[in-house]
Amino acid sequence: MKTYRIETERLVIRPWGPEDAIMLKEAVDSSLEELRPWLPWAEGEPTTIEERIALLRSFRAQYDRDENHILGILDRREGQVLGGSGLHPRHGPNEREIGYWVRSEVAGQGIITEAVAAIIRVAFEVEGYDRLEIRCDPLNHASRRIAEKLGFNHDALLPRRYLAVGKEPRDTEVWSLDQQAYRTSENALFRNRVEAFDGAGRSIPF
Repeated sequence: MKTYRIETERLVIRPWGPEDAIMLKEAVDSSLEELRPWLPWAEGEPTTIEERIALLRSFRAQYDRDENHILGILDRREGQVLGGSGLHPRHGPNEREIGYWVRSEVAGQGIITEAVAAIIRVAFEVEGYDRLEIRCDPLNHASRRIAEKLGFNHDALLPRRYLAVGKEPRDTEVWSLDQQAYRTSENALFRNRVEAFDGAGRSIPF
């Protein structure tokens, strides 16, 4: 992954570091009621600061090794965690799955739409991926709306797809956007200001 920082009008999107542990814990703990129905990892929350530091160290190591690109979404001052996202290598060598969550108090403000639109631009135009995928529970209407707004195609409904240990199998929707569809898209969300930077802080033109 060449990109280590993405900036939009309102957001900074970047890899997590252990220094984010306190901010991230506060964001997750304040949003658990809304996160738990949809995200298997939220079942293990809340965690301690020490556990959070260890987790974020592992996230950063995975990012640096190009194993999994897990991203924080912060305000422009980087003083508050607004959510999280990522480009996950779960399906094929030149495709990534986009995951996302938002802290409850800023839900409905377009934070995730803005962040995911920027990540899509970087994924296609800088990183050169061929296909992106979003998977969500069909009952998670907020997540479905993100896929719809950004022009993803509804590919399939996977019935009773396994989600987490100890949970009843649940249906999963698969949405996708490929490089060709992105290039021909007239979606205004992909024309918002986005800047990308490499690991040395240098601007990446695209």
